[in-house]
Amino acid sequence: MKVTAEELLQKKRLGQRITVLTCYDYPTALWEDQVGVDVIFVGDSVGTNILGYTSERDVTMDDMIHHLRAVERGVSHAYLLVDMPYGSYRTPSEALANAKTMVEFGADGVKFEGADFAIASSLHAAGITVWGHLGLSPQLHEKRGLRAKTAAEALQLIEDSLELQDAGASFLIYEMIPEEVGKIASERLRIPTIGIGAGRYTDGQVQIIADLLGVNAFEFRHVFKYAHFQGTAVDAITRYAEDVRNGDFPRPQNVRHLRKHELLKLEAALEIEAG
Repeated sequence: MKVTAEELLQKKRLGQRITVLTCYDYPTALWEDQVGVDVIFVGDSVGTNILGYTSERDVTMDDMIHHLRAVERGVSHAYLLVDMPYGSYRTPSEALANAKTMVEFGADGVKFEGADFAIASSLHAAGITVWGHLGLSPQLHEKRGLRAKTAAEALQLIEDSLELQDAGASFLIYEMIPEEVGKIASERLRIPTIGIGAGRYTDGQVQIIADLLGVNAFEFRHVFKYAHFQGTAVDAITRYAEDVRNGDFPRPQNVRHLRKHELLKLEAALEIEAG
């Protein structure tokens, strides 16, 4: 059975934490779905983590649809969320057209950044589950760092959150805000909040899969590396290259042979051909 938006809303009511992880490909989708991650999230972070772009702003709708389709093939249980990329929701009508395309390709919900209440209302009215994103917005802010650092900024974030909720947003992601602000906002909202660098008191947490697995060398305060894939991968590739150069790979167990009678027939045919 697929996880639904209503089940996620019920988790907030029951005080149960929601697990969210980014995902960009089919094999990783299988892993995340297998262990029961609640929300598998095709984020625009695919740009900087997979595609080699310098910014999330470089990610296109075609990029997002390509990766959404790959991830969707590996998801049978989790709720599937997708980011609307930069420039895909400049107007409510543009947002609606692009969101409908994402839903057609398997998205259960779409996320956009910023406090645009008209967009939230338009998508909600069309029956599309809306995820908002406040705090640090990588598509909108060139400079990274903590947001809502002052009382005035924190109050604005809380007010924007409530207005997005009233406009039709069913979920909110908070990125890079003080823990106290995440706690207060989460307590005031009916809808679930998901934090990344937003402290311990949001209704759930989201992490970038490449950070969690230690695929890159980045070190962030809000990340705990549960594995160190980069070191493991570099070591494996180094040993492979050395084995090929030294003639140690393929090993005997890695090769296949002609059956003996077929080999004899081949050698006989070659002798006739040569004679």
